Amino acid sequence: MTISMYQASVPRFVNILTNLSGILDKAQAHVDEKKIAPEALTTFRLFPNMFPMTRQVQIACDTAKAAVARLAGVDIPKNEDTEQTLAELKARIATTIAFVQSIKPEQLDGTEDKDITLTRGEKSTTYKGMQFLLGHALPNFYFHVTTVYNILRHNGVEIGKRDYLGNP
Repeated sequence: MTISMYQASVPRFVNILTNLSGILDKAQAHVDEKKIAPEALTTFRLFPNMFPMTRQVQIACDTAKAAVARLAGVDIPKNEDTEQTLAELKARIATTIAFVQSIKPEQLDGTEDKDITLTRGEKSTTYKGMQFLLGHALPNFYFHVTTVYNILRHNGVEIGKRDYLGNP
């Protein structure tokens, strides 16, 4: 049985990004109820050398859109990374979902063996499409979404596994 690159990517990214947006709704309700500054959450880091929550959301969005764009052979949409509020982060998620959903199955299916080269600094790594999606893009995406979840849980936002998983 062959795996569909589309089914392994677009619905997964959309599901978790939708759930992340819902989690940010609960974060907004939390700051409203507790009368705390939203920046207490958006600028929070789990450890000093980790990115703050805002950057974690941005990276999760960037990972999703870049993964499908690279596989589909289209330009990766650029963002200015200026979001500071929960509402701005939700808007970023919404535009990411819209882009990811604009990619059609025929653009992704059959890219299992496509060469995908990532360059960071002077180091380049080339993956095959399946390896890139399953071994790099999806784990990176889930890492950053999970970090947002952990930041919010650590700060008392009442969210649980069902909020994270949603209805896949």
